[in-house]
Amino acid sequence: MTAGGRYASGLLVVAIIGLVAVLTVSPHIRREVAWGIGLALAVQAPLGWWTVRSIGTDRFQLVWVMGMVIRLMLVALAGLVLVPELRWELIATLAAIVATMLVLLVVEVVTVLGKNSEIKAR
Repeated sequence: MTAGGRYASGLLVVAIIGLVAVLTVSPHIRREVAWGIGLALAVQAPLGWWTVRSIGTDRFQLVWVMGMVIRLMLVALAGLVLVPELRWELIATLAAIVATMLVLLVVEVVTVLGKNSEIKAR
């Protein structure tokens, strides 16, 4: 399986797990958890793909740092702007965002481990 296939499969698995999580949490935080997972998937999926595609290139370190800054900005904006403005539960929203991003980072690592054999030494 290609790196793209591994990454897409991982995204699908995480999305399904996220859906199950949304359906099983308490109804009074369901909206926050759903939005948190959705936001994390929307941000992390392209950033992870960008990172995976940059493995073995000269731009990898820059891509990785920029991706981490963007992820941190999502958490900060959600906690400081989105949650207070929409009057959401802070812990439920941020926990959903952070947990989803961490699981998707594991997907990146698994994808990279498979891709690592494809990287040629210079």
